[in-house]
Amino acid sequence: MSNFTPYLERNQAFAASGAQTNVPQIPFIPFKQLYLITCIDPRVEPAAVLGARLGEAIVARNVGGRVTPAIIKDLAWIVHLHQNKTPDADWFEIAVIHHTDCGSGLFADDELRAGYAARGGWDEQTSLEMAVLEPAETVRKDVATLRSAPELTPGIDEIKIGGYAYDLGSGKVTTVVQPS
Repeated sequence: MSNFTPYLERNQAFAASGAQTNVPQIPFIPFKQLYLITCIDPRVEPAAVLGARLGEAIVARNVGGRVTPAIIKDLAWIVHLHQNKTPDADWFEIAVIHHTDCGSGLFADDELRAGYAARGGWDEQTSLEMAVLEPAETVRKDVATLRSAPELTPGIDEIKIGGYAYDLGSGKVTTVVQPS
């Protein structure tokens, strides 16, 4: 049996429930007009931590939940769609969430970082910059990165961007950067 087998079984129950029919009509435009950027860490599952439901938000997950060039390119497309397919909607919101005890903090380890770069991962400087050691600090930086991204310039003022820190120990999410 594969580790994925229980998920296939759960999918059968999902498909039988009909929940897949209650999704947004326009692709990539979620019901709650929300784009979440968070970590791939399984302890930071948005459905469990935030109660995010099917169709409510777009969830982008990567190591550390960091704003990368790939995230910005994806957002450029989403912002473009939002502005062209939902012109009556007056806002769209992006939430950047970093968390305590993030595995990306291991990028601060010289040996691990060098080994990763040698495998063809990010170069050592980029890897070091990806480390989330202080979530409040890195989330502020990432919100600023989004605000200044040239790809998002057309219409970025119409988009609310907030930054949040999730504490694994308490289970609480706190606001670091007010959405504006």
